[in-house]
Amino acid sequence: MKAVYTALQLRKAINYLKKTDSKIGFVPTMGALHEGHLSLVRLCRQQNDITVVSIFVNPNQFNDKNDLKNYPRTPEADTAILETAGCDIVFIPDAQEIYPCPDTRIFNFGGLDQVMEGKFRPGHFNGVAQVVTRLFQLVEPHRAYFGLKDFQQLAILRRVVADLNLPVELIACPIVREPDGLAMSSRNMLLTPEQRKHSPVISNTLLKAKEMKESMTPDEIRQFVAGRINEDPLLETEYFEIVNDTTLQPVKSWSENGEKIGCVAVKVGGIRLIDNIIFSS
Repeated sequence: MKAVYTALQLRKAINYLKKTDSKIGFVPTMGALHEGHLSLVRLCRQQNDITVVSIFVNPNQFNDKNDLKNYPRTPEADTAILETAGCDIVFIPDAQEIYPCPDTRIFNFGGLDQVMEGKFRPGHFNGVAQVVTRLFQLVEPHRAYFGLKDFQQLAILRRVVADLNLPVELIACPIVREPDGLAMSSRNMLLTPEQRKHSPVISNTLLKAKEMKESMTPDEIRQFVAGRINEDPLLETEYFEIVNDTTLQPVKSWSENGEKIGCVAVKVGGIRLIDNIIFSS
């Protein structure tokens, strides 16, 4: 595995490995890697000739400076994990390399950024679009891999790729969970042991909600999920919404067209966790 730190080094490394008709797969990350990330890397390796992984904590997508400061960073462990996983190139740029000039681009997401995460993290998705499009420019991948845990992010990036006619295929990968059901996240390592013990209430509640779908309306499910999570003294529901998987607009009836996704954000002390579940159409 080759570790590179600049755009020039990245291009040289890719060109060295690249052959005629080689397919480049890309997994963008913010580091603090776990099994969820590695599942993306493994699929990327299966489907492509060259696997590139980036590690970059993007300041432009943090609307909370303390969140940026406290975001876990484990670069040495991350590179060791990626080498074992068979990654070809790990790209570890600094902010100056990604943003040699201030990125002032403002994206139009057609309202996809005005709900759920967008309400609580203003500017977050614009920062995501800035860094992802910049990374696509540098890596020039044929395919890029994203976890479904960040469902709204994936929906927005699909919009960006379509609007800009970018030559990359976005591959959605299933949520990877801990044995007790908690969705794997780099933020999990920030939880205290007591907080970690209570956190599976989130995923367990989503599973229970899915079981109750046939006997409850979407509004009743919304009330059930928020109420059950909030019964735990260590948890506070920031939002739970059931939305159309394409428009991200709230679902009023199960008979509406399209896949329905239940998305939740929960504060566990000072740590914010997100999760989602698919309600079958």
